[in-house]
Amino acid sequence: MSTESGSRVAIVTGGSRGIGRGIVRRLAAQGYSIVVGYASNAGEAAAAVGEALLAGGKAIAFQADVADETAVAAMFAEAESQFGGIDVVVHSAAAAYAAPIADIDLGELDALHRTNIRGPFVVAQQAARRVRRGGAIVLLSSSATVLITPSVGPYAASKAAVETIPLTLARELRGKDVSVNAIAPGLTATDMLYAVQTEESLKEGAALSPYERIGQPDEIAALTAFLASPEGHWINGQTIHANGGIA
Repeated sequence: MSTESGSRVAIVTGGSRGIGRGIVRRLAAQGYSIVVGYASNAGEAAAAVGEALLAGGKAIAFQADVADETAVAAMFAEAESQFGGIDVVVHSAAAAYAAPIADIDLGELDALHRTNIRGPFVVAQQAARRVRRGGAIVLLSSSATVLITPSVGPYAASKAAVETIPLTLARELRGKDVSVNAIAPGLTATDMLYAVQTEESLKEGAALSPYERIGQPDEIAALTAFLASPEGHWINGQTIHANGGIA
């Protein structure tokens, strides 16, 4: 194991909002130095950095389109330049698009796949090359891949592609002592969820869980932090569904 958490370095894509921001806060509270990756909202990214500093970590923001290999490589290089290396990569950045298959806008589908399929592979490629021994790679999928509902097809398909990465990459990294896992959250209280769900569908989704509620970003962040930690290092090549028992 390379270092204790107090000197570990993490990149969190999609770290300015939603689940990614919760992960930034959690890792910062454990003393990580963090690069907050974001796509466009500099104000939210700055706020996430501020929360990380208040929590006790170090943090900088870096703008990068996760599907742009040049921008992603530059983000990883900045992490190494600023903090001396990379121990943990969490890929939380994602886009959402919902439509019945008969009504899919193929341009929207292409844009979704660029972010949700090309993006994870671009980030995983850099992580595979740069994460130090004892480190961890955590990708965010979705329980939409198993809880199939009308109009979820485009998003579920894109997230199913993410779930091909953990075991494949874990085996490709044999001998490098780096774990690779995915987390598949269920309905989680984020702006992205509220943008594609109606109040009625949220109530129906919450009722599916034995807890009778939807999840919170901090609950996904807690699992992420465990997988990133030395204590979670034996878990490798897995997709873990964190959804309150909905599926």
